[in-house]
Amino acid sequence: MRSSLFKILSGTAVALALMASSGCAQVADTAKQAASSAASQVAETARTEAVKAICAPVRDGKLNAAEVKKLSGFMDLAEQSGLPREFTTPLRAFADSGLETPKDVQQQLMTACDNATK
Repeated sequence: MRSSLFKILSGTAVALALMASSGCAQVADTAKQAASSAASQVAETARTEAVKAICAPVRDGKLNAAEVKKLSGFMDLAEQSGLPREFTTPLRAFADSGLETPKDVQQQLMTACDNATK
């Protein structure tokens, strides 16, 4: 009798342990999904804010020396935010050319900004 009771209790303990461990795995998966979702939202917010900062100086179609200098410094921001080449290529040209940035580069950046806000 004692042996049967021990087997029943042992079996129950094993079943509870299995249920608990599978529950922990589900909790862990849910936590990973939540963390991944939060990270994606943070990354998207960073990209959105980077686009806003980069596009603000080019909205009026005219760039003064201070705006060109500001845009030259946005290259790292664009790369760290994961912005596409349509942003990074003209920003690199701003950084490389200084105050004498060609009009076509300015137009490329304006087009990227227009496309990003559609």
